[in-house]
Amino acid sequence: MKHIVLAGGGTAGHVNPLLSVADAIRGIEPDAKVTVVGTAVGLEKDLVPAAGFELDTIEKVPFPRRPNLYMLRFPAKWKAETRKVRGILEAREADVVAGFGGYASAPVYATAHRMGLPIVIHEQNARAGMANKLGARWADFIGTVYDGSGLKPGKGGSIERVGLPLRPAIASLVRELEKDRAGARRRAAAELGVDPDCPLVLVTGGSLGAVNLNRAVAAAAGDILAHAQVVHLTGRGKADEVRDLVGVNAGENHLAGLRFNDGDAAGDGDYHVAEYLERIDLAFACADLVICRSGAGTVAELTALGLPAVYVPLPIGNGEQRFNAQPVVDAEGGVMVADADMTPVWVREHVPALLADPERLAAMGAKAWEYGIRDAADTMARRILALAGTGRE
Repeated sequence: MKHIVLAGGGTAGHVNPLLSVADAIRGIEPDAKVTVVGTAVGLEKDLVPAAGFELDTIEKVPFPRRPNLYMLRFPAKWKAETRKVRGILEAREADVVAGFGGYASAPVYATAHRMGLPIVIHEQNARAGMANKLGARWADFIGTVYDGSGLKPGKGGSIERVGLPLRPAIASLVRELEKDRAGARRRAAAELGVDPDCPLVLVTGGSLGAVNLNRAVAAAAGDILAHAQVVHLTGRGKADEVRDLVGVNAGENHLAGLRFNDGDAAGDGDYHVAEYLERIDLAFACADLVICRSGAGTVAELTALGLPAVYVPLPIGNGEQRFNAQPVVDAEGGVMVADADMTPVWVREHVPALLADPERLAAMGAKAWEYGIRDAADTMARRILALAGTGRE
């Protein structure tokens, strides 16, 4: 029996791909034993056991980024956690480890290297994080979502753009779209309570929302509604402001409340507002255009589904969201606008024109589909399984 240890966690961006690959391994080789190393404070503490996998926890050991007291404590913490990881890998009789980034991955990579275990890495961002940069030097295989991540495998290792392992709901929608895109739209529209025959714009800034994006779109609601209906997911605590802006700019008669989480449909109206949508796959199935941030997961899912998008990168951090969207824009599968330029004027000048040109939208969707990758979970699973049992000691 092959024993596979997956490592990663902290955010959904790390945990969801990990679980998708775990499911793929279980589907390809049901007898393989799969366990996960994560922390007790990230999303993995709930999501991993809920998915049916055992979780071994270690403490977070972030790399020090500047001189401070933590830098003095780091060596002892690192030693303690790598010792704990060795105990886990020995107890699990690991044949191979696969990391997905995040705090838990770095000590697993380092320990697996010292134990002579094969190492696999998945990097979802256009610019790799510190944990995966560390592990890459020892990696036998690196799978990326984007070319040019900056990672280089160790001697004899290889790197390949494999795409993002898709969440089960998105993977299921991909299969449905491949068979009957029009039928998928009608089924999803019926569940949401929107018109399947009217173009639909999906607006989302993620679970926390994007204030500038919300305000720009809502202030241009009347212009958009001349061409399409809208599902606007505002993020936590931001729905009331969007409803007020839409009421001013499009009229209250266009508004309909959304309460999808308890099974209610959208109701009457053309502009549907909610903080969050658990079944976002239903909105994806109906969407003709998406206006969104350009997180790695968002870009990968939209291209896998063949959806044209207006990407508005988050204007903080190291600019990785811009790097995520750039290759899709270069492939003509979407357009990108800086957050500072995302104004009601920009929306009025560009979004209605896009909606009035269905041939252009269809061409953008086709280009997005060409760029997207839909079999990443299976590819990663097969690479991991192939390396199991090829330890260097």
